[in-house]
Amino acid sequence: MRPITAGDLMNPEILTVTEEMSVEEAAAFLTEHEITGAPVKNSDGELVGVISVVDIAAESFSGSSTVAELMTPDIQSVPEEATVSEVASLMLEDHLHRVLVVRDQKPVGIVSTSDLLGLLVDED
Repeated sequence: MRPITAGDLMNPEILTVTEEMSVEEAAAFLTEHEITGAPVKNSDGELVGVISVVDIAAESFSGSSTVAELMTPDIQSVPEEATVSEVASLMLEDHLHRVLVVRDQKPVGIVSTSDLLGLLVDED
């Protein structure tokens, strides 16, 4: 039996925000899509960081006005053939709530902690 991989588990729809968005717009986007974070794109469409509700909540009184000022400029990724165990280990070690799934260095999906938890739910 083949192990479950990131490619099997990923959501192929990567919801992103732009670095020019205001923090308020980003918060509304995350709320509207019922997600806790999203990758950030620059004006060239390249992924340049990640923003989460934790980032927004932690900085809500500091005066940051754009996503670029608040985002974490580090994107963690795994190849689509990475096993669920490898994905979970990375997420645990680095305290991540989401990782991009890449094929040939290009993003093709995203895996979140909710996706991993979904594996534990018995689908009767």
